Amino acid sequence: MRTPAPVTVTLVRGDITLQSVDAIVNAANSSLLGGGGVDGAIHRRGGPEILAACRELRASQYGKGLPTGQAVATTAGKLDARWVIHTVGPIYQVSGNDPSLLASCYRESLRVADELGARTVAFPAISTGVYRWPMDDAARIAVETVRNTPTAVEEVRFVLFDDRAYEAFVRQLG
Repeated sequence: MRTPAPVTVTLVRGDITLQSVDAIVNAANSSLLGGGGVDGAIHRRGGPEILAACRELRASQYGKGLPTGQAVATTAGKLDARWVIHTVGPIYQVSGNDPSLLASCYRESLRVADELGARTVAFPAISTGVYRWPMDDAARIAVETVRNTPTAVEEVRFVLFDDRAYEAFVRQLG
């Protein structure tokens, strides 16, 4: 692996499923079998190839599901990406508000991206939807973790679905 340079962090207000990148990170649930929010949108737009790959993972090493804070890659199906990196964010009320679990989602996703040779990665605001992590805190953890994680990824693109999320990330990039 080449010597990592500082990663470029960019923000986009929009739909993560429309990004043209090497890898799109999916805020998945532990079943890996699709769901709502970002997870559902990625499965719908990416098509059945993603679900088939997730079922293979469940049939092999992730029979009990993907643990919180871990990451694994599959094909991106019909998305304009090579891979989807699935990571399971913590549920705010259940995790005891442990920021290390949320940070692990970003670190592990970057680790998987490095293993794949991905140079551009699009992240959503993990755990901020139905998992209810407070947006400002989630943005702080995401930006700090990406900036402080050694990686060969050249660009991390945070793709934020609404103005509230976008503004929270703008404040963190300050």
